[in-house]
Parts: sequence; C-alpha cells; structure tokens
Amino acid sequence: MAAAAKEKGDIKLLAVTVLTSTSQADLAEQGIAGTLEDLVFARARAAAELNCDGVITSGLEMAGIKAKFGARLLAVTPGIRPAGGDAGDQKRVVDVAQAFRYGADYIVVGRPIRDAKDPAAAAEAIQATIEGIFPS
Repeated sequence: MAAAAKEKGDIKLLAVTVLTSTSQADLAEQGIAGTLEDLVFARARAAAELNCDGVITSGLEMAGIKAKFGARLLAVTPGIRPAGGDAGDQKRVVDVAQAFRYGADYIVVGRPIRDAKDPAAAAEAIQATIEGIFPS
C-alpha cells in the first residue's frame, strides 16, 4: 500500500479492510487473534497513515470508521443486500439505507442486481432508495 500510495498521483487509492464474507470465526480459524472490528480499524488506520484515500469495508464497521477518521477516508461499502434479502455467502451485510446512514460515500451492489429475476427493476429499486435518502 505504501508504494502504491506514493505513486498514485491523482488516482484514488482504496484499501480493503476485511472482506464482507469474513466472520469472527473465520479469523479464529486463520489464527488471527483479536476481534474482527479491531482488525478493521487497524487496517483503516494503516490506510490513513499510508496516505490511501479511503477504505472498502462492511457497513457494520462504517460508523466507527467515520467517527475515527471523518472525511479523511472515503468509505466504500460492498455486501449490500436488500432489506430482508438473502445474504448468500456474505456474513457482514447491510441494506442500502443502512450503508448511507452508517456513513458510506459509495456502495457496491452486485448479486442483488445480477441475480434478480428482473435486474433492471432491482437496479431501479435501489436507485429509488438512494433518491429517497438524497432527494434532489
């Protein structure tokens, strides 16, 4: 990350904290001590110290990251699922409204659109939710 941050120029460099498909039990199986939240914050702190522009992290940790780093780090939230929807293999998910309420600057939505019976309608529903949160 240090080398990339040093050479990035005008490109925004984002660091992944912990994948949204990872749980506390997964960390224990990998021999990683401490809590998942502590690991996320340690990696966010490292990203900030190395001059990364932001982090990609679960919405579940987003509020804490925004409380610690404010606007210093862009916050990108993957693992977005419709409210009450199937999480699939993801373990730390939030819905669109939660992501923005917790402080996401951007969201990543993949499978809920790709796997929908009507992908266009699914994308439009997500956009409608966003427009309800951020009316023009």
